[in-house]
Amino acid sequence: MSKQHKHSNSDSIILSDRSLFLFKSLVDHFINDGQPVGSRTLARDTGLDLSPATIRNIMADLEDLGLLHSPHTSAGRVPTVKGYRLFVDSLLRIENIDQIDAKHIASELEKEHDVNILMEKTSNMLSEITHLAGIVMLPRQKRQVLKQIEFVSLSQNRVLVILIMSDEEIQNRVIHTAKHYSASDLQEASNFLNRHYSGKDLNKIREGLLADLNKMREDVNKTMQTAIEFATSVLEGGELKGDYILAGQTNLMDFAELSDVDKLKRLFDSFNQKRDLLHLLEQSINAKGVQIFIGEESGYDVLDNCSVVTSPYEIDGRILGVLGVIGPTRMNYQRIIPIVDITARMLSSALNSSN
Repeated sequence: MSKQHKHSNSDSIILSDRSLFLFKSLVDHFINDGQPVGSRTLARDTGLDLSPATIRNIMADLEDLGLLHSPHTSAGRVPTVKGYRLFVDSLLRIENIDQIDAKHIASELEKEHDVNILMEKTSNMLSEITHLAGIVMLPRQKRQVLKQIEFVSLSQNRVLVILIMSDEEIQNRVIHTAKHYSASDLQEASNFLNRHYSGKDLNKIREGLLADLNKMREDVNKTMQTAIEFATSVLEGGELKGDYILAGQTNLMDFAELSDVDKLKRLFDSFNQKRDLLHLLEQSINAKGVQIFIGEESGYDVLDNCSVVTSPYEIDGRILGVLGVIGPTRMNYQRIIPIVDITARMLSSALNSSN
């Protein structure tokens, strides 16, 4: 199973076997109970014939390397994002998924043929099995590429917009304009758009149009301004919105590090707005296999205390979206990774058989 990630800041760290063993024990301990880990606990748990003083020195070295830090309220230490990254990349032994879980996932997904219900079930099941938040990105609609755009004047300041797509599909939309445009105005506008935007994806066109509109000043060519305003209003409603189904986000309230009311409010707000999380999922679409974003690796402040584990699902070898879980950075990676991986495979299989 391939694990990919955005930032590898742990590749250059070389530790002795003894330091690695202690570090792994500390991370395992912290993942299990969420309490900072002290040298006495490690001396007791690891069975190594080392004095607490020696263990303290090793922990201080690990802290200097940026792998651990000391919360100010405690003598113990906890892993940093850099520490978790080393742990996930180098020290994790991926467990085989529990057979009961595997059978449960298979039986739930195999017998469902409605794609929307399948997505909802998958998200709920990820949440149930992991006790974290489950997320499934809805299948991306097929790419819509514009071949040609034409404008036809109608009565009462209305304009018929004809979009001809690259697969010869034709879409018609009517827009209302602030003033009347002559046939030659409309022809100039469509010539401009066809010259600049033909052959591009509708979503990309919309982004480009909005950027162009924002850059415009009064001195800009009127034809160009008219054309862009027309096309922007046409594509506003027809944009291919990404979306996802999230389940079990209240599970995140069970973790002390996420249960601060302000943090939770920001996290849940960002789930509702969807933009940041969708952007993260879009990045994961291009990765092979399981991808893991730990803490600030996601690039979004609101996820600084969370990790996101994702895996893509597909039909006939074409990736349609990703699914995964969101939890605290101290999630049980060795259990979560195989669950996300096998769920993506089973969802792909269910989609292929119902296709």
